Amino acid sequence: MQRHLISADDLTRDDAVLVLDTAEELAQVADRPVKKLPTLRGRTVVNLFFEDSTRTRISFEAAAKRLSADVINFSAKGSSLSKGESLKDTALTLEAMGADAVIIRHHDSGAPHRLATSGWIGGSVLNAGDGTHQHPTQALLDAFTMRRRLAPGTGHDLSGLHVTVVGDILHSRVARSNVQLLSTLGARVTLVAPPTLVPVGVDGWPCEVSYDLDAVLGRTDAVMMLRVQRERMRDAYFPTEREYARRYGLDGERMARMPEHALVMHPGPMNRGMEITAEVADSARCTAVEQVTNGVSIRMAVLYLLLGGSEPATPAGTLPGTEGQTALRDES
Repeated sequence: MQRHLISADDLTRDDAVLVLDTAEELAQVADRPVKKLPTLRGRTVVNLFFEDSTRTRISFEAAAKRLSADVINFSAKGSSLSKGESLKDTALTLEAMGADAVIIRHHDSGAPHRLATSGWIGGSVLNAGDGTHQHPTQALLDAFTMRRRLAPGTGHDLSGLHVTVVGDILHSRVARSNVQLLSTLGARVTLVAPPTLVPVGVDGWPCEVSYDLDAVLGRTDAVMMLRVQRERMRDAYFPTEREYARRYGLDGERMARMPEHALVMHPGPMNRGMEITAEVADSARCTAVEQVTNGVSIRMAVLYLLLGGSEPATPAGTLPGTEGQTALRDES
C-alpha cells in the first residue's frame, strides 16, 4: 500500500484484497476477552474532524485503540480552528506533537489530498470523508461485508457480483468510493437515482445508470440505499419526499422481489420512511449494524498496513511487523 489513503482509486485489486484479508484476521480480536493488540504501541493517531460524525470517528478511535495506539481527538469546534487558524497551522501543530497518522474529515473536497501532498505532515493521512468526493474506508467496509456474506474466503475479490447503489448519488462520497472500489474488485455496479441526482460526467464512471429501481432489483446481489443529503442541497431535486419514497425507496414489497440471497445495505444514518422503511431496515437481510462492526476491523487493517507493516495477515494468527509477538494474543 501507499503511504496515504485518500481515495478508493489509490487501491489496486491486490491492495484492496490485502486490506480485506488483514481485516478478516483482525476481526478475531472482537471475540477475545481483551480486545487489544500491541501492534501500534507508541504510535500516535489524530482524529481531525471538521464535520460532525459519530460512526466514523468512533470507529477510527476504537480501531486505533485496539491496536494500542495513542489517540488524540481534535474537533474543529472549540479549537483554534474556530478562531480562524488555517489547516496548515493546525497540521504543523500536529506534526510538532509527533502524529504518526492524521485521520481527517473535511467539508471541502480535496482537503485530505492537500494535507497529504503539502509536506506539512510527516506521517500518513487517511481520508475519513471529504465533501462530496471520497470516503475510502466506507467502501472497504462495504466490500468486506459483501465478501463475508456473498463470496467468503481470503484472497477472494467480488468478481461476478452485481451491486446496485440507490439514491442521492450527486452528493454522495460513499457512492463515488464504492463505484471505484467495487469495479476494482471485479463487481458490476448499477446506479439508480432520479435524473436530477445523477452527477454530470457519470458516463465516464465504471458503472451503469438506471432510473427505474424495480427493473434492477430482480438481478442484484446487494442493494445499497443512500441517505438523501438535505444539508448539501440548495435546490429542489425531487417534488416531494413521498414521491421520492414511492419511486426510489426500498420497502417490504420491493425487498421481496430481490433474490433470496441478496443483501440490503446502508452506510447510515438512515432516513427511515424515505429511502428505506422500518420493515426493511430491521429485517435480517439488512447489514447496516454489521457494517458498523466491520468498519472497526477494516480501519484496524488500514492503520496496521500504513503504520505497522505491509504484508498480509498469516493464517497462523500472527501479523508480521510485531517483533515476534503473537498479534492475536491478549494485551498483558
